[in-house]
Amino acid sequence: MGGKVVERGNWSRQLDFVLSSVGFAVGLGNVWRFPYLAYRNGGATFLFPYIIMLAISGLPLFFVEMALGQFTSQGPITTWQMSPFFAGTGLAMVIISAVVCIYYNVIIAYAIYYMFVSFVYLDDDLPWANCKGFWATDSCRDRSYPDFTNASGESALQYHKQYFEKKKKTTTTDLYFAEDVYNMQCIQEKITHENFSHVLRELFPFYPGSNFSFSDLNSTVVTSSLFGECKKIFTSPAGDFWSHFILRIGNSSIERLGSISLKNVLTLALAWILVFVCLMKGIKSSGKVVYFTATFPYVILTVLLVRGLTLDGYMEGVLFYVVPKWEKLADMKAWGDAATQIFYSLGIGFGGLLTMASYNKFKNNCYRDAILVAVINCSTSVYAGFAIFSMLGHMAYVSNRKIEEVADSGPGLAFVAYPEGITKLPAMSLWSFLFFFMILTLGLDSQFAMMETVISGISDLFPSVLRKRKTLFTFVLCLLGFLLGIPQTTEGGIYVLTLMDWYSGSYNLMIVALSELICLMYVYGFKNFSMDIEMMVGFKPNYYWLATWLVITPAAIVFIIISGAVRYSKAYYGKYVFEDFAQGLGWMMVSLPLLAILIVGAVQMIRYGVPGCFRPQPSWGPAKRENHTGRYAHLNDGSDKLDHVVTDKDNGGHVNAAYGYGEVNVRL
Repeated sequence: MGGKVVERGNWSRQLDFVLSSVGFAVGLGNVWRFPYLAYRNGGATFLFPYIIMLAISGLPLFFVEMALGQFTSQGPITTWQMSPFFAGTGLAMVIISAVVCIYYNVIIAYAIYYMFVSFVYLDDDLPWANCKGFWATDSCRDRSYPDFTNASGESALQYHKQYFEKKKKTTTTDLYFAEDVYNMQCIQEKITHENFSHVLRELFPFYPGSNFSFSDLNSTVVTSSLFGECKKIFTSPAGDFWSHFILRIGNSSIERLGSISLKNVLTLALAWILVFVCLMKGIKSSGKVVYFTATFPYVILTVLLVRGLTLDGYMEGVLFYVVPKWEKLADMKAWGDAATQIFYSLGIGFGGLLTMASYNKFKNNCYRDAILVAVINCSTSVYAGFAIFSMLGHMAYVSNRKIEEVADSGPGLAFVAYPEGITKLPAMSLWSFLFFFMILTLGLDSQFAMMETVISGISDLFPSVLRKRKTLFTFVLCLLGFLLGIPQTTEGGIYVLTLMDWYSGSYNLMIVALSELICLMYVYGFKNFSMDIEMMVGFKPNYYWLATWLVITPAAIVFIIISGAVRYSKAYYGKYVFEDFAQGLGWMMVSLPLLAILIVGAVQMIRYGVPGCFRPQPSWGPAKRENHTGRYAHLNDGSDKLDHVVTDKDNGGHVNAAYGYGEVNVRL
């Protein structure tokens, strides 16, 4: 290609990179996904498989991607000159990041809208603090129940008194409270059924006569498991606000998306404007933004933790989080969840780590950075768990529900459970504003890294054209992301978002990571990769890294894939299971990155032949001339081969004997 190639640039300071990596790795999943998986898998017990999976899969892959990006100073698509066959792996990374960026920014847009609402109501209660809004349904309830299992208790008697005054009842029977909690028609149908009456008489023989009526029962009978299916299902104000005002779900489905929400479209546009402004000048602009966005969430989490530990009922939540349930260790589901959480939380397979590391100085200690960022990420998840479970304990206390009933996953936790808990705090509007500002900063950090992956990946393919038009190209991609996100602002948009989230980062991430390891450890060769790392950090990786890269981590990835396949369930939202055509679209999202790996591999086999497509190209090595030393000194004098080569015999038969001949750059 003609034209002058513009330099890619570097981080202004090393702290820019560390904070950007922390911001990318520490995202929304640390706030809503980790706590949900922890409570579902036995609280503190979940930490054991979580830490083990960090050691055997998360950290080794984290180091691999960081070292590869720093060594090549290339984006995910053009970094595979050591083995052109695997260039499709980088393209798969870009595809995955691009798809995730589309729906991830919709979540950020929700946070922006909640921020606006919280700001407007700083002098008043939040609109979802009660059921007075026009969006509230008949099942909405904004006050806690007494403990009905002890109907003679003081709380229940106080409730009866309030109920009598409200309904102007004159009798003092303890049954009237049940009208608020149970479906009377359901109970009447049950007690008049012949078979049920027989069962009821055997359990409660003190009832005379052959025919029962509701007035014959007492609270002990009504609140027993016999009438469990007759209990009314109530919703919270926060839940109604989310479903019927923010989402406007109504009767929509994934087949009938309904009308577009103007407020959601405008906040989505603002979210993309924020991304564009922070990325238009490349990593030099985004590197400064993360000084705030990467650190501010820790301030809010600390404030929420301190406040949460002062609320009634906090101890129930904390104990639920820290007391192990050892029987859960025998459940393979807990190990599978731990593995996938480590994978998603660290951002492995998205290309973000590789991209950010590509802007590092060649001699940067990526070994230290990889361990530091990975440990910070996982420690943040554990730390956030204390803040979250103290809040959930208070929510369970005031609503007379179990922890399991107030916790949820995904958007339901961020936009229903947390907002509901915040309404129990003094100065609720201020806390709400700060909380959603934290959600915004957490989301933007990850969004910056994924968008930079897409921008750099494509720009590196056409450097002379796109790098000097960085701002315009970034604007075009952000505009495209906004347009593709508009369907998610419709009445059924949450279904589209859920479908994309369900399938876009699943098996394909695992295959990408496995492809990386096969390329670097078995094709290029772990000895060559170790020597490349030694050039950067001054020493070779020890046996821990070699054991995990060669055996343990690939086995862990296969385990994740198999456990995921065994536990596969169709995508759903609430009780709505998506239609088969939607599941098919989801599997298309899974297969697209995998097809990229296979198709590009086939093209490279045709272009370079076998084994040429598996061998490094003449230009393989550090990008800058100043780093062409030692075994890469040949790049300065035009020589075609390395000064020192690990041969097939040296490397146990791996196909990386010598540098073959071919074009300078890997092109798709």
